[in-house]
Amino acid sequence: MTFHEQFIKRCFNLAQQGAGSVSPNPMVGAVLVHQNTIIGEGFHRQYGNAHAEVNAIQNVPFHLRHLIPAATLYVSLEPCCFFGKTPACTNLILEQRIPKVVVSCLDATPNVNGKGIEILRAHGVEVITGVLEVEGRQLVKPRAVFATQERPYVVIKLAKSQDGFIGKSEEQIWLTNAYVKRLVHKWRSETDAILIGTNTAKIDNPQLTNRYYFGKNPQRIVLDEHNSLPNHLAIKDQLIPTIVVTAASTVDEVPHEHLSYLQLPFNQTLLPNLLKSLHNRKVGILLVEGGAKLVQSFFDAGLWDEARIFETSHQLGDGIAAPNVPASVFETKYIGQDKLTVYMKEG
Repeated sequence: MTFHEQFIKRCFNLAQQGAGSVSPNPMVGAVLVHQNTIIGEGFHRQYGNAHAEVNAIQNVPFHLRHLIPAATLYVSLEPCCFFGKTPACTNLILEQRIPKVVVSCLDATPNVNGKGIEILRAHGVEVITGVLEVEGRQLVKPRAVFATQERPYVVIKLAKSQDGFIGKSEEQIWLTNAYVKRLVHKWRSETDAILIGTNTAKIDNPQLTNRYYFGKNPQRIVLDEHNSLPNHLAIKDQLIPTIVVTAASTVDEVPHEHLSYLQLPFNQTLLPNLLKSLHNRKVGILLVEGGAKLVQSFFDAGLWDEARIFETSHQLGDGIAAPNVPASVFETKYIGQDKLTVYMKEG
């Protein structure tokens, strides 16, 4: 590992501490280094709050602040160059007279996308880019999708038996182990919203919370074409903000603090329209938890980015067949006895 790579790795580690709190902004980490020693570090902690570069500079101890104009700033993502929720980080870098910046990858946000680097170089700052670029792009992929495709980053999650079934019709079946349940709840804490279909809501009656982990509960979304799901279901408990997506011409007009309706036609435009609406609501990461028909529709439309598929040792014999993921394997690991295979959509 090179000198630059070590500090960019540290940026990655810092950035990941913002998971679940910064979306639809990217996770970003930054370290300020003087003569091979980190004198300040930080990460983007909360959407709308200070960026990683700001926190890194502010965290430099008072007795070391005179070293900032002789230090190198390492950042996992290109510094922003426009005033959004916060001032431009390029301005801060220039104000602090930081002479050198090392970046992992460029920011795909249209307002940035290389402009931040251009501004710094135009003002005499030495900028090095492309350090661990593949890893850097993977870290900010949800933001890139949100900014360039104007939809959330879509993660598919499914569990299947060893013989290829996700469950049985009209029967609730639990396939994975307790460790997987805890992991899935961690994933929920890192997403903005969870989506399920009508049958999953009726048969499994999931709460869709992250009660086995820490952090916020994501917004819940359920497809209910005819607005026929009964009110006793957990998804309608009104404890967590929930959207019922329906084609029904009339819905419950009684206002609820945590239950709302989104009326959309249930045809080939359903998923694009839903994702567009979620983008407008600042949903940066969407976790799709089933069922098979809904997941297949995302695969068929090409409106997905990552699939996380658990395979267990259970044998069901028959039931609802698991969809085939139209992509190659990105990563495989074991959670106890259950195998987790991660797929990434190409392109």
